[in-house]
Amino acid sequence: MSYQHITYEVKDRIATITLNRPDKLNAYTAIMGQELEDAFLTADDDDAVRVIIVTGAGRGFCAGADISGGANAFDTTSGNAAMFQGSQPRRTSGGGFVGAIYNAKKPSIAAINGPAVGVGITLALPMDIRIASTEAKFGFVFARRGLVPEAGSAWFLPRLVGLNQALLWCMSGRVFGADEALKGGLVAEVLPPDQLLKRARELATEIAENTAPVSIALTRQMLWHYSAFPGPEQVLKIDGALSVELGAGPDVKEGVASFLEKRKPKFPGKVSAGMPKSYKPAPK
Repeated sequence: MSYQHITYEVKDRIATITLNRPDKLNAYTAIMGQELEDAFLTADDDDAVRVIIVTGAGRGFCAGADISGGANAFDTTSGNAAMFQGSQPRRTSGGGFVGAIYNAKKPSIAAINGPAVGVGITLALPMDIRIASTEAKFGFVFARRGLVPEAGSAWFLPRLVGLNQALLWCMSGRVFGADEALKGGLVAEVLPPDQLLKRARELATEIAENTAPVSIALTRQMLWHYSAFPGPEQVLKIDGALSVELGAGPDVKEGVASFLEKRKPKFPGKVSAGMPKSYKPAPK
């Protein structure tokens, strides 16, 4: 599969998406966003893919929007706004790359290997796990550019780190390091640069080898979507119906049998065809 601003590779049931403009610290363009969306949709449709890793080529993760157009970099009337102007998308989720990541049935891991500023960090917020290199830098710099938080980050960020921390980072607009990101809950782990991708693959392999694809698809969507409900009543109705249906299915039987027999599970269920009848995708 050929892309201009990212690469896509599948190995050992793990899809690795690499933001690939290393000479620009992988600065974001509309083409990159369209390709990221397409890659997530591709991985989501592929039963051979269990987990998606996103990282950056070279020494950057994504240094924010490409502002090589100068002061007009965000002006869609100028003809220079790489942030918004791209090629015709191959296909779309209806919600851009944010929708494709957020509504994915496959878990995703952001391996943040360097600067992740502006859209460079907000694009990672809908992903499920974020780990960072000690060389990573972060910044919600929008107010310093006369902009507002984008890519749904005004919803994602407070849910991940709490409103107080989100306000502090967004109001100051300053750039901060990996240790502060860890302390604030933005990332789960901080590792030496040479250990980052290895750790991401370890996490991905643990998921791929030990969990049921259908269960993971349901679990990530339940946690993301249903944790925002005002109370547990509606969730109890949903998870009750799912538990009853799954409990009679082959994945649960295999999960119990493999546990009792002390072996790795071989779950037969597939996301493409095995989602429970009681499952209803969250409204977009």
